Amino acid sequence: MTETLVLRVDDDGVCTLTLNRPESRNAVNRDLFRAFRAHVEDIEQQGDDIGIVVLKGAGDHFCAGHDLKSKPHADAFGWLRQEMLILERLTKLRQPVIAAVQGSCYTGGLEFALSADFIVAAQSARFADTHGKWGLVPGWGLSQRLPRRVGQAKALEMMLTCRPYTGEEAAAMGLANYCVPDDEFDAKVSDLCRTILGNSWHSNAENKRLVYETDGMSLPEGLNHELMRNAGFDMTMRKKGEPIGGRGKGA
Repeated sequence: MTETLVLRVDDDGVCTLTLNRPESRNAVNRDLFRAFRAHVEDIEQQGDDIGIVVLKGAGDHFCAGHDLKSKPHADAFGWLRQEMLILERLTKLRQPVIAAVQGSCYTGGLEFALSADFIVAAQSARFADTHGKWGLVPGWGLSQRLPRRVGQAKALEMMLTCRPYTGEEAAAMGLANYCVPDDEFDAKVSDLCRTILGNSWHSNAENKRLVYETDGMSLPEGLNHELMRNAGFDMTMRKKGEPIGGRGKGA
């Protein structure tokens, strides 16, 4: 049963993870989180043939958030910390991570999406933080990731009003990188994956690492970090007559 809660398809460098509880708008319970954690761990350890990860939801919705019908864990704080840390591990994967969002992307679902490097939204997408409607506060990183994505004032607006935002509004505020019609959505995600995969996988991974490692540093500190922690050119790609773009497995 647990194995079906997150579906995985690997296809020519693209690993697609699909949250698979469509009957509950892919609301996250502990079993789903355990299945998701297993996939993230496998990508960390066995992901040499994966150049990009796409996170999506089954059916018409991305994720309605935490399943509030789930009984609290006996160690509520310990389990919450595990959940937060696995989303941080998703962010820290060497591969770029895209959240492909259709329909509801609420609260915990928004925290899942924010753990990706960027978001592609369909016009049907609706983004909201509804913690305040339930007397809750974020525990999966929303208070940290949302202001970094959209700015402090807009983040507080989303958190305090609890209202839904359209895909177009999400793109306008910088929450989503793109908003496209639903009938063009899959093609846009596929095209974006192919564009990214066509570049050096080594460069993709190292560019991502440098951006995250220097977050919060001053400019002089960041410049020094880039110089001293630079992974350099991928020598495995120096092959006569071959383009620079591609897997770069020497990363």
